[in-house]
Amino acid sequence: MMNSLWSTTLISGTKWSGVVGKGKYLRFTALEKGANIALLLYNAKDLTERYNMPDSLKAQYTSHLTRGNVLMSDNGRVLASFVEDSLGWHDAISGYTTRAATDAKYGATNYQEQRNDWLRSGEENLAVELTRNGLEARDLSPVVNLFSKVFCNEDGDMVYCEDHCAAGSTVTLRTEMDVLVVLSNTPNPLHPGSTYPSVPVKLEVLPAAAVDSLDYCVNFRAENRRAFENTWNYYVLLG
Repeated sequence: MMNSLWSTTLISGTKWSGVVGKGKYLRFTALEKGANIALLLYNAKDLTERYNMPDSLKAQYTSHLTRGNVLMSDNGRVLASFVEDSLGWHDAISGYTTRAATDAKYGATNYQEQRNDWLRSGEENLAVELTRNGLEARDLSPVVNLFSKVFCNEDGDMVYCEDHCAAGSTVTLRTEMDVLVVLSNTPNPLHPGSTYPSVPVKLEVLPAAAVDSLDYCVNFRAENRRAFENTWNYYVLLG
């Protein structure tokens, strides 16, 4: 890939949001083992259109995400695609941590007493970034937990894989629309143990190669191609 246009590092507990134009790579790198980044995506030109977890998973016959998969919107368009992935599995079903769950698992903290050392929850982080971008907490929706693997065993229990993400693991998304990206570096809700994870993740934005009819993500499933065609038509009509 080319040199990055912009980069930042999200340390444990931090959040970030920003508009990224279509045709960019978003490359995430876990700088230590056990990373988790909660991700939300919205159409930057119409914030009522956002990542739709049920449609994305149903259309692609999967409960997790990896190379070839796309993040579909509730209008049947492609917000972003998974173009590179060293892990092969990213959690799409566990959601984000809450204040109550964070306090119960890691101990109660607050900004007034611990200042910047207080333990953030995914729900609070994401809600703050949504508010900064003209949305509200009610606009929260299911997230993608990059770097985490969660599966259901034969008893129907959701199982978190502790050794899934090694230091240096990477995943790259390609933006297929102008998107509002909202991120929270907070634990996966199913992360075990009583110690709050502290894993920094690097985000780089790079120029993406042009997408053509032979693209791997376009042809991953027939449903993917239809979603891409919806997206291309959307931009043709926008001019």
